[in-house]
Amino acid sequence: MFLTLLAKELREQWRTWKLIVFLAVFLITGLISPVLAKYTPELLGAIPNLPAGLAAMIPTPTVADAIAQYVKNTDQFGILLVLLLTMGSLAQEKERGTAAMLLTKPVRRSAVVLAKALAGMGVLLAGLLVDGLGCYAYTLVLFAALPPVAFLLLNLLIFVYLGVFLALALLASTLARNQGAAAAGAFGALIVVLVLGSLPWLSPYSPGKLVEWGVGLMQQSAFSAWPALGVALSMLALSVAAACWSLERQEI
Repeated sequence: MFLTLLAKELREQWRTWKLIVFLAVFLITGLISPVLAKYTPELLGAIPNLPAGLAAMIPTPTVADAIAQYVKNTDQFGILLVLLLTMGSLAQEKERGTAAMLLTKPVRRSAVVLAKALAGMGVLLAGLLVDGLGCYAYTLVLFAALPPVAFLLLNLLIFVYLGVFLALALLASTLARNQGAAAAGAFGALIVVLVLGSLPWLSPYSPGKLVEWGVGLMQQSAFSAWPALGVALSMLALSVAAACWSLERQEI
């Protein structure tokens, strides 16, 4: 039955164009990141009447600039896509009444949540795959080859980081009765995580440190963020568990 629910979720992602849009945006993000890193300094240098001293200060782009642009774009677009993909997954079904019809069948409510979580993580993984391949290919053409192992680890850490927000959005969707409340809860959770992560005494445990860790691996830095990884995995697991617990006790 669980595999049937998982297949249902994946078909829904495809039929509603969510999967296609998700992959397309991530592919464009991966392709355009090294392009922006390569040609932005040239575009700035081509501005008419730009002071000579300022033009000389524009650095020559490097592989590090391509990675920085990739991480920045993937972070920003990834969070937005993950929230939009997930925040209405259960709330929309409850609002339309399809959740009540589904739950009349002999299925565990926790299985419904787990199927949605696994489908969402699968879509996220596929998006990061095309994102990373696009960035790797264009960086190879415009700059040089990236270290494959370090780049893979960078993307895995980004996967865990974005997975936290996917799980939080799923929890918000489970708790909410309609899509508006789910959206408010998902973006509210995002703001809370970002604000708490900016506090100096909590920063080492923030999921955002995973991205810094990945960049450090690309730069062959000794920096690591094991506490942040533990917190991120715990937040992901607890959010999904809380969503299962909540749905089991709701009247739908």
